[in-house]
Amino acid sequence: MTITRFTPLHDVAVLQNRLNSIFQDFAQPGSSNEGLTTGSFVPPVDIYEDEHKLVLKLEAPGIQQDDIDVRVENNILTIAGERKLEQEAKQENYHRIERRYGSFIRTFTLPNTVDTSNINANYDAGVVTITLGKRAEAKPKQIKVSIGSNKANQVESKSENKPAA
Repeated sequence: MTITRFTPLHDVAVLQNRLNSIFQDFAQPGSSNEGLTTGSFVPPVDIYEDEHKLVLKLEAPGIQQDDIDVRVENNILTIAGERKLEQEAKQENYHRIERRYGSFIRTFTLPNTVDTSNINANYDAGVVTITLGKRAEAKPKQIKVSIGSNKANQVESKSENKPAA
């Protein structure tokens, strides 16, 4: 017998993402076939963090490296770019255009723990990976905890420092 984990919130999140996508299509001005080729889009981003760095991975398939701009200003990371429609065939010859084209801008407010002078951006296989190093003071420090004997030494040293009455 196979045991599977039941995660009802995951299914709700997937449904909400699909509904958001549908409503975005209708909310865009000029939502005819023209909107599919000239409208802006929002590439998905994964963000994770460990004790040394914060990493963002942005999906950008079909976008040339020169068409991606990464900037940091006042602790705000901005990623902008443009996916251009290559006109291999006349637009009226297309039966369906589902891929999104146009420009995008994603902005993220960086936490104060990030060292904005230590940023690296890499583009590989359609994914932009941005690695932001953390400040030295933001990294966790190991504190050694001593047992018992120091407390007795502290009490003795306090009583030696008191003036005689």
